[in-house]
Amino acid sequence: MHVLDWTMVSLYFALMVGIGWWSHRRIHDVKDFFTAGGKMPWWLAGISHHMSGYSAVLFVAYAGVAYTDGITVYFWGFASIGIGVGIGSWLFAARWNRLRSKLGVASPLEYLAKRYNVPTQQALAWSGSLLKIFDIAAKWYAVATLLFVFAGVPYVWGIVITGTVTLIYCTVGGLWADALTDFGQFVIQALAAVVMLWVVLDKLGGISGLWTLWGQLPPSHLNPTTSKFTTVVLLVYVLVKTLEYNGGMWNLAQRYMAAPNTYEARRGARLSSALYLLWPLVMMFPMFAAPLLVPGLQDPNTSYAVMTTTFLPAGLIGLVLAGIFSHTMAMVSSDANAISAVITRDMIPVLVKRARQWTDEQGLAAARITTVVFVVLTMLVATQAQNLGGVLTIVVQWVAALMGPISIPLLLGMLPWFRRSGSRAALASWAAGLLAYALAYYVFNATLAVTVSAPILISLAVFVGLGWIAPERRPSTDEIIDVIGREDADDVPTKDGSAVPA
Repeated sequence: MHVLDWTMVSLYFALMVGIGWWSHRRIHDVKDFFTAGGKMPWWLAGISHHMSGYSAVLFVAYAGVAYTDGITVYFWGFASIGIGVGIGSWLFAARWNRLRSKLGVASPLEYLAKRYNVPTQQALAWSGSLLKIFDIAAKWYAVATLLFVFAGVPYVWGIVITGTVTLIYCTVGGLWADALTDFGQFVIQALAAVVMLWVVLDKLGGISGLWTLWGQLPPSHLNPTTSKFTTVVLLVYVLVKTLEYNGGMWNLAQRYMAAPNTYEARRGARLSSALYLLWPLVMMFPMFAAPLLVPGLQDPNTSYAVMTTTFLPAGLIGLVLAGIFSHTMAMVSSDANAISAVITRDMIPVLVKRARQWTDEQGLAAARITTVVFVVLTMLVATQAQNLGGVLTIVVQWVAALMGPISIPLLLGMLPWFRRSGSRAALASWAAGLLAYALAYYVFNATLAVTVSAPILISLAVFVGLGWIAPERRPSTDEIIDVIGREDADDVPTKDGSAVPA
């Protein structure tokens, strides 16, 4: 990389740290740190939700699938998310917002102790936190892969550099810093994506490359499904992503909670849904064209990085690299904030009685310490990502398969149709889903379709089935479901587009 490229990357890192320090002034207590005090406007919540949902894995593992298989990666990787978030804008966004505004909840798992019981809350908290350690580690490794291809930076140093910068701003500024840096990162990656698209279209002969490209690719590259990424996988992914991107990934629930009211929470979800359906097509077009522009690559995962270093001039390479950084740093910082919320609000008070009487200052200090410890741990695990099966295995199989058992009790527990399912159903569905994954992946060496679908479908069946066979009805359950599901004044927009405060 040229000195201009390093200058662009350094300016990007400095901007992120600067936003974090600016946001520090807006953090006064734990609720500000974890939910932005319920003051985040819908457009910022929507963009932050979008940016927090995918990472540099797009430019590594997903780029590799686009190189070998074509457009199938868009359908199961992003269209499924757009559909799922659209469903969530109607079903979950308002309920998450009311958990904060009506019940004072600051952590996505905080309500579970009352909805089910403390053991259920702890089982989901510990297993979800452990899964996120490996998920985020895979993202650090993906960024390190790109830094190695771009500039020959050793993997460990790539992980340390990006992890440290992210750690600084998310620890100092909380959710406000996450959301504001998400917005800045969205602008930067938009510029980077447009530059890359322009260069690729120039190599393809101009704007006509948008439609002439497809006739030059193998016919299989135009199929939405393949022998590996089958129709079953695609349909299951819609279910998985509906749960994952509406609160199964706890950081995304925070975006709904941080909006001022339910109306703006829904608007933010709809904006994020539209971005997931449309924007990945812009970013991924160069990936679809890669087999024509850089044919014969031994490692398809490097295709996007090879095109960038081959076709872009000095300065623009740094811009594209900063755009790639933006995705991982947005996701990891928001994940770290969410995990810190769960550990600080839900796990530590169960283990340490004194933590239940923490002052606002003590709670905020604990939140920041927890964030540091969590991010450092993910960086350590990232150095071993390749030994754990590689980036695609962790992100596509581990997360997709295990997210269902963790998120089904969390998300469906909000809905009135499942009020008969209590703590017994929640724990049994969680355990059955994890067992199904272990058997499918480690014992039977099942196909991707079975590995991804079996855990969530079995978990869903157990949760619903036990609710009907052995129902558990608690007054606290009915109270929570009724409060967060009740439409009131804050759901009705006024003439200026805002909502009437409840």
